[in-house]
Amino acid sequence: MAELITRFAPSPTGPLHLGHAFSALTAFDLAKSANGQFLLRIEDIDTPRCRPEFEAQIFDDLAWLGLDWAAPVMHQSQRTAAYQGALARLSALGVTYACTCTRGDIRTALSAPQEGAPLTGPDGPVYPGTCRNAHHSDTGAAIRLNMALATALTGPVSVHETGPIRPGHHAYSPEWLTKHVGDVVLARKDIGTSYHVAVTIDDAAQDISLVVRGDDLFDSTAVHAVLQRLLMLPSPAYHHHRLIRDTAGKRLAKRDDARALSLYRAEGATPTDLRALLGLVG
Repeated sequence: MAELITRFAPSPTGPLHLGHAFSALTAFDLAKSANGQFLLRIEDIDTPRCRPEFEAQIFDDLAWLGLDWAAPVMHQSQRTAAYQGALARLSALGVTYACTCTRGDIRTALSAPQEGAPLTGPDGPVYPGTCRNAHHSDTGAAIRLNMALATALTGPVSVHETGPIRPGHHAYSPEWLTKHVGDVVLARKDIGTSYHVAVTIDDAAQDISLVVRGDDLFDSTAVHAVLQRLLMLPSPAYHHHRLIRDTAGKRLAKRDDARALSLYRAEGATPTDLRALLGLVG
């Protein structure tokens, strides 16, 4: 039986909060209970927003929680060549195209008279396909996945979910993916890649067998399953967990400094206190 390998992959764009602690502890506990490995990955592709002080604080907070991980730690900012290689392979398959649409352009296109309200996919409103047949140069443009052409190659895709919210086998037909997911962005012009490409490539590179993350990312698994099939990469299992929310029911964000782990620590909280607060058994 293959070793269970999980990971926690934060972005150093702000302090870790209770939601991050819950995800990291869940991934760590699942790995340790199976005598597996827990890995840390720094998702720092959005370099203008990333700060070294936040990265240092991530290491400090996780160590305080009692977590340990293998070294060296993977940094996405050092893996541009891997992402460009994946994009080149997808381009060679003929399933990508350049897109020059701004957010305003997309809002305008979606507001035009049509049957029914625009559908919402993993990245927001499903892209209307404005640039799909425009044959733009990819210089200075975003790169999108032509979902119809991609799924013509992959056929139906599926993911295995082990999390408590919706466990089981989830299958996605080409027709559903084209309509409900659409032509997602694979590379932003200012970054050169995207979350979808980077996380798919890196999970494969690190032999991640169980992806642990918040339920807000559940819909992204369909995109990643398509990319795994196109790029002939292994498909991990997924464990999407509940989100930690504030008293108003709002999902925590990094701007919620009042719930930053560093402040709980400063007030004298212990890792055991945090586990109890999050409903986790130490």
